[in-house]
Amino acid sequence: MSSDNKKSKLVFAVPLIIFLLLCVFLFKGLFSNPRELQTGRLGQAVPAFTLPDLMVDDKLWSDKDLAGKVYLINVWGTWCTTCLVELPYLTKLRERGVNIIGLYLEQGYDPDFDGEFNIQALRDEVSQMLARTGNPYQYNIFDLNRSLAFDLGVSGAPETFLVDSKGVILLHHTGDLNERIWRAKFASKFTELKEVKL
Repeated sequence: MSSDNKKSKLVFAVPLIIFLLLCVFLFKGLFSNPRELQTGRLGQAVPAFTLPDLMVDDKLWSDKDLAGKVYLINVWGTWCTTCLVELPYLTKLRERGVNIIGLYLEQGYDPDFDGEFNIQALRDEVSQMLARTGNPYQYNIFDLNRSLAFDLGVSGAPETFLVDSKGVILLHHTGDLNERIWRAKFASKFTELKEVKL
């Protein structure tokens, strides 16, 4: 076979291979569930962090404060309309003995452009929203620069993580946590960990 024939076949084969790979990728995406985005940290410990409390000056929280507890980390923000829908159900869960830690994700801040952040305006907004919907959180970690959110693989809000008493992430859910999702995905695992019927 001449080198010209080889080159000619190669010219046709390469685009065909690329096209077929693209078809496989798109076909897989067609049947995937966008709600099933999973963090790469399932089965791993919550990343080490030290971050401030959203509502209390000079109060810092770290991963060590959570040791020995079974809890949910709920990623949320006042800008998130789905979070607004989710908060009353989360409040019911807290009343039934579920420990919920808020991870407040500030969407509209960029340290390179926005300069100093107005924490008091945000605290007022948070207080008003939680007064209307109920407050499910034991406290809120303020992740202004999204360092913990990035380490957890958070893609937006709301997202919820179930963490065991050893600090290991067992479950992750993207989207609102409602009664149907709780029963289908979280309740049996939480009951197993806490020995509490929910």
